[in-house]
Amino acid sequence: MAKKRAATFLAPNKGLSIAGDYAYAYSGTFSSLNSSQTMLDFTTGSEIIVGRVHCNGAVNVAAVDAGLVDSFTVSMNGQTIALLKTETGSERQWAAWVDVVIPPHTHMTVTTVAAASNAAYLVTALVTGRIYNA
Repeated sequence: MAKKRAATFLAPNKGLSIAGDYAYAYSGTFSSLNSSQTMLDFTTGSEIIVGRVHCNGAVNVAAVDAGLVDSFTVSMNGQTIALLKTETGSERQWAAWVDVVIPPHTHMTVTTVAAASNAAYLVTALVTGRIYNA
């Protein structure tokens, strides 16, 4: 009989979670601030992860027709690999993403900065991917 693999979502955090052959990290919500905030921060193990970094732009659930400009920096081992921007107002660019190959033993961060601070607007980031043995 095949062994079942069960994944349980515990809560958003800055770290990387593993479920079978998949890896994921969910930031939870962050207020749009005009100072840098670290949304995700983790170091991979001996595996290679092929996946995507997905950043969701600022949303105010009480005023969904308005928006803000947010930027996201994706870094590996202290080096910027992608700069992403969302503009949820007039441009209607609600999300930005980049496909990535994350090598073994890589320190990865995703940070955000907004054009203007407004705690009512929330952003999120996530990393999802398939694990391959190195």
